[in-house]
Amino acid sequence: MEINSATTPPDSDPAQRRRVHNMLKLYYGLNEEGKAAEQAESLDPCDINGPHFDPEIYLNKLRNECSLAELMDHESCMVKQIRSLDSDMQTLVYENYNKFISATDTIRKMKNDFKKMEDEMDCLSANMSAITEFSARISGTLQDQHAQITKLSGVHTLLRKLQFLFELPARLNKCLELQAYAQAVSAHRRARCVLQQYSHMPSFRGIQDDCHVIMEQLAQQLRQKFRDGGSSAKDLSECVELLLQLDEPAEELCDKFLSHAQSRLEADLQGLEAELKDSAITHTGGGSAQKASPGSNPVSPSSSVLNPFLSPTAGTDILEFIDRGCNEFVSSLCLVIASYQELFINRPQEGELASKNIPEMANGKLHVFVDTLAARYFSLVERRIQEEKGVGDNSLLVRALDRFHRRLQAISKLLPGSAVPSQGTEIVVRAARERIKQYLSALQTFYHDSLTDVRQALAAPRLSVGGASASGGGALVGGATGKDSPPSLPELLTSLSNFILNQLKSVLASVHLFTAKDITFSNKPYFKGEFCSQGVREGLVVSFIKFICQSSRQYCESAGDRGGSTPPALLLLLSRLCLDYETSTISYILTLTDEQFLVQHHTPVTPVTALCAEAREAAQKLLNHYVKVQGLIISQMLRKSVETRDWVNTIEPRNVRAVMKRVVEDTTSIDVQVGLLYEEGVRKAHSSDSSKRTFSVYSSSRPQIRYAPSYTPSAPMDTNLLSNIHKLFSERIDIFSPVEFNKVSVLTGIIKISLKTFLECVRLRTFGRYGLQQIQVDCHYLQMYLWRFVSDENLVHFLLDEIVGSAAHRCLDPSPMEQSVIEVICERG
Repeated sequence: MEINSATTPPDSDPAQRRRVHNMLKLYYGLNEEGKAAEQAESLDPCDINGPHFDPEIYLNKLRNECSLAELMDHESCMVKQIRSLDSDMQTLVYENYNKFISATDTIRKMKNDFKKMEDEMDCLSANMSAITEFSARISGTLQDQHAQITKLSGVHTLLRKLQFLFELPARLNKCLELQAYAQAVSAHRRARCVLQQYSHMPSFRGIQDDCHVIMEQLAQQLRQKFRDGGSSAKDLSECVELLLQLDEPAEELCDKFLSHAQSRLEADLQGLEAELKDSAITHTGGGSAQKASPGSNPVSPSSSVLNPFLSPTAGTDILEFIDRGCNEFVSSLCLVIASYQELFINRPQEGELASKNIPEMANGKLHVFVDTLAARYFSLVERRIQEEKGVGDNSLLVRALDRFHRRLQAISKLLPGSAVPSQGTEIVVRAARERIKQYLSALQTFYHDSLTDVRQALAAPRLSVGGASASGGGALVGGATGKDSPPSLPELLTSLSNFILNQLKSVLASVHLFTAKDITFSNKPYFKGEFCSQGVREGLVVSFIKFICQSSRQYCESAGDRGGSTPPALLLLLSRLCLDYETSTISYILTLTDEQFLVQHHTPVTPVTALCAEAREAAQKLLNHYVKVQGLIISQMLRKSVETRDWVNTIEPRNVRAVMKRVVEDTTSIDVQVGLLYEEGVRKAHSSDSSKRTFSVYSSSRPQIRYAPSYTPSAPMDTNLLSNIHKLFSERIDIFSPVEFNKVSVLTGIIKISLKTFLECVRLRTFGRYGLQQIQVDCHYLQMYLWRFVSDENLVHFLLDEIVGSAAHRCLDPSPMEQSVIEVICERG
C-alpha cells in the first residue's frame, strides 16, 4: 500500500487518489493502521464489502425490498462500479509494474548476500574462540611474573617517597637561598604528615627536626618581610598566605595586615587634612570677598553689602578635594578590603583552620578597621563641605557629592553589612539640607538688602508737584521726569517683586542640580522624596514666603516701638507686595516648585491656602498700620495747633489757619500715593451740595439759640440732654476699624483718625467767642476738601459737627459766625 501511495501520479485528483486507496484497503482487508481487520468487524451477510457477504441472501433481499426499476438502477450502478474498479486496478498494475519487477530482483539479490554473510559470521566466531583460548594460556603462564612486577612497582614508589624525604632538608635550604618561599612551603606541607606519623623512628625524627629548623628560618624571613612593608600588595598577600600555611596565628596576622594597611591609609588622610589646613589659611588670610556691583535698578543690592550669592575664593575646589580622597583613600581602602577578604575570609578553610572559625573573627576586625578610618575620612569631608559657604554655583558641590556617593557604593559591594555607605549617604543628605539653609539665609539677606535699597530710594530728595510733599512717598507723580529722577512707588514695587522672584528662580535652578538624572543619589528614595518635599518646598520656598510675611509684620511692630521710624510709603509698598503674593505670586511659585521638582506630597506639606491667608493677614496688618501712622502724623499737627494756641484771647478770624491747609495738602499727597498702588474703591453717592453742607449743619440744624441761651447757667442739663439725644440717633463710627484694600477705604481711615484727634483736643480746651468762630472757619475749610476722599461724606459731616459742637460747649461766649462770612473767608483762603 505504501508503494501504491508513493507511485501515484502527482497531478491526479486527491479525492480520486484517496478513493482508490480506500478500495485497495477493502480489497486486501486492511484497516486504518494497515493491519488485517479483525473478523468481528462485519458479520452482516448482506454487506457487499464484508468478509461474510452471501450473494444469494443479498439478491433475495433486493428482490423482496426493491421494485423492478430500483433493481435496474442498482444493477447499472454496480456495473459502473465494477468497471471503474477494474479500470483502476488495471491502471494501478500498469503504473507499478516496474516497481514490482525491481522489488523481485532486490529480494533475489538479498537472499544471495545473506547467505555469504552467514558464512563470514561462522568464520569470525571460530577465530574469536581460538583467540580466547590462546589469551587464557598466556595469562596462566605470566600470572606469577605479574604479581612480582606489581610488588616491585610498589617498592619503587616507596623508595621515591623515601628519597624525597631524605632530600627534603637540602631542597628546603636551596629554596631558602633562592627565596622560593612558596615552593619550600609546598614541599614541607607534602611531607609534614608522613614525618609526623613516623616521628618515633630516629631517622625520620632527624629529618623532621632539620625541616623544622629550616621552616622556622623561613617563617622568620617572611615575618621580617611583612614587617618591612616595602613589598607590593601582591607580595604582601603571598607572604600572609604562606604564614597561614605555616600555622601562624590568624588573629595576629590579621592585626599585622591591618596595621600595615592603616599606615598607608593614614598617609592619605594626612594629605587630605593638610589640604584642609591650606584651604583654611587661604580663606582667612588670602581670600578676598567679592562685592556685588550696584546695578541701575533701584532695588539692586547695595554695593556696600556683600552679595550672599557670591562665594569667596578658595585654594582648592571641593571637587578636587573629593577626587583626591576617592582616588587615594577610598581606592586604597577598597583594595585593602578585597585583599584582606581574599586572604582571611573567602579562602577555603581546611583541616585545623576550619575549626578556628577564622572568617568570622577576621570579618569583625575588618568592620572595626573600616569604620574607624571611614569616620576620620567622613569628618574631613564634612569639614570641607562646611567651607562651601558661597551659594553662587552649585555644580561643583553636586558633582563632588555625586562622586563621593558613587565611590562609596563600591564599599557596600565589597563589604556587605557595613555602615560606611549609609553614613556617607547621611553626609550627602546633610550637605543638601545645609545647602538649603544657606540658600534660605542668602535669600533672606538679599530681601533685607533689597528693602534697604527701597528705603534709600524712598528717602531720596524729590520735587513736590501739585501740593504733594515728599513725606507722602508718592509725590513723584507728575514731578521731575529727568534721567536721574527717583523711581515711583509702582516702579519700586515692580523692581522689588521681580528681583525677589528672579532670585528665587535662580536659587531653584541651582538646587535643581541635586535632582539631575545623572546624579546617582538623586533617584534614591531616601533622598529625592524628602529633599524635594521637605527640603526644597517646605524648607526653602515655604520658609522664605513665611519669612517675607513675618518680616513685613515686624515692620509694624518695630515702627510702633520706635515712634514711626519706618517710612509710611514702605509700609504701603509692603502691604501691596504681600497682597500680590496672596493673589498670584505664592500660587505661581509653589506650582513652579512642584513641577520643577516633581514634588510628591506623601508627607504633610503647607497648603497654598494657608500661605495665602498668612500673606493676606500681613498685607492687612501693614495697611492698617499705614493708616494708623499717616493718621498720627496728621493728628500730631492738629494736636500741636490746638494745644499751642490761646483760644480764649484770640483775635477775630480773618483767614483759614495754615495747619488746615497743610492737612489738606498732606491728605491730597497721601491720596496720590495710595492711588499709585491701590484701586479707587467704592463711594456712596454724593449730594449736590457736599462742599456747603457743613454750613447747613452748623447754622440751620444748630440755630444760634443753641449756642447762646443754652450755655447759660440756668439750663446746662438741657444742653447736655440735647447733645446726647443727637448722638443716640447718629451712626456709631469705629475709628480704628480694619481698612479694605482700596484707596477710598485707606483715606477714610486716615481722615477718621485725624478728625477724631482734632475732636479730642478741642474737648480739652476752653474757647472764647473768636476761638469758636476760628474753629467754625477751620472745619468749614476741611469740609470743602475732605469729603472728596472718604467713602461716605456723612462721616466727615458728623465728625466736623462734633468738633464745632464740642467747641461750642467749651465756649465762654458762644456767638457763632455768620454763614456768609465763613464762606468768604474760606474762599479767600
